[in-house]
Amino acid sequence: MAPSGLLTDLYELNMAASYLQRGMGGEATFSLFVRQLPPTRGFLVAAGLEPCLDFLEGFGLSEEELAYLGRELGFEDPVLDALGALRFGGEVWAVPEGRVVYANEPLLEITAPIAAAQLVEPYLLNQITFQTTIASKAARCVVAAAGRDVVDFSLRRTQGLDAALAAARCSAIVGFAATSNVEAARRYGLQPSGTMAHSYIESFASEKEAFRTFARDFPGRTTFLVDTYDTLNGLRTAIEVIGELGLSDNLAIRLDSGDLGELSRAARTLLDDAGLQHVRIFASGGLDEVELDRLVRSGAPIDAFGVGTRMGVSADAPSLDSAYKLVEYDGRPMLKLSEAKATEPGRKQVFRGRGEDVVGLRDEPLPEDREPLLVPVMAEGRRTGPPKTLETARTLFRVDLEHVPEEARRIEDPVAPNPRNSDALEHLSEQATADARRRAGLR
Repeated sequence: MAPSGLLTDLYELNMAASYLQRGMGGEATFSLFVRQLPPTRGFLVAAGLEPCLDFLEGFGLSEEELAYLGRELGFEDPVLDALGALRFGGEVWAVPEGRVVYANEPLLEITAPIAAAQLVEPYLLNQITFQTTIASKAARCVVAAAGRDVVDFSLRRTQGLDAALAAARCSAIVGFAATSNVEAARRYGLQPSGTMAHSYIESFASEKEAFRTFARDFPGRTTFLVDTYDTLNGLRTAIEVIGELGLSDNLAIRLDSGDLGELSRAARTLLDDAGLQHVRIFASGGLDEVELDRLVRSGAPIDAFGVGTRMGVSADAPSLDSAYKLVEYDGRPMLKLSEAKATEPGRKQVFRGRGEDVVGLRDEPLPEDREPLLVPVMAEGRRTGPPKTLETARTLFRVDLEHVPEEARRIEDPVAPNPRNSDALEHLSEQATADARRRAGLR
């Protein structure tokens, strides 16, 4: 079912109605970008494009929605008729999901008649901003894990079920190995992962009986949660059950509390002494990239991590300073001159090279040894090709991450690159600034 056309802000409807009443149907280009990165981010990962394209393809207002606008907000019939006929028939250029981006680089640019382009702003900002936020946080967890598996545990703590599905998908884009969210696994073709809760252990007469029962029920994927009562005693009990039942495949123990570094070392020693070198150690419990980095750097023998709340809500940076700004209308370049919120005019392209990114104009010749970051993904209101797969996004991220500067990849105090503007963009900005000042009556 397509999202409602009323997933917009009232001021967007006010503007769209005014444009339509006055026959203002000129093409407008809007650019969606992030003004500046949070202090704890050295890079962002583009995400959220696919749901945006689905929304644009199905955009429209139903009879019921139009009736609501007339009844509750007083929109008159001629405007309602014009709104009812409105569809998104424009074009979209965007950064594919999974690519690394920086501040002031367009993630998406749309061109369409101004009323339609205005109405879709909130949905596009919502999806791109949230999903890029989560993908970027999850990417830092993958960097910190340094090759160890990371599993999404965020379902129970995200701010809504749609957010939980998006978090599972975004974390998969940047390399999470699995998710605890079974519906997300089904919907997106991810690996489901999970074991037992402490309540399961507590419900049996003894810890050993709980372990024995679970292992018999799920012999091919047994992970023992060993910290319900006493972690090392629970581990010894798990070792006894493994020996008693002759278990050998897909075995792990999970640490969910306490000093994970110290406990993992003690657990590895006990497992190895029992000849169970193949049993993996899985750690969870309030983890984020900072804690993962600390554990990995300390040499903790942990094979995989479960990361939930702090990734699923991007706890240290839960939002991005994103914007959706008019950069061209009816063939004229547009910009804002507001202090600290000035924008650059014109349809843009990001030219990526090994040394730096350059933000330029879309019709500039492609500089030597650079690639264009934005690609056409929609024309005349329809996708230019089939939806991209998660594997495509994963591959793009893996390749881009290799070229992110070391200081931008740092977990502590990252430093983000600053793209520069091309000479052509600077020249257009000067012209558009002079025109804007004239129209504002400024000298």
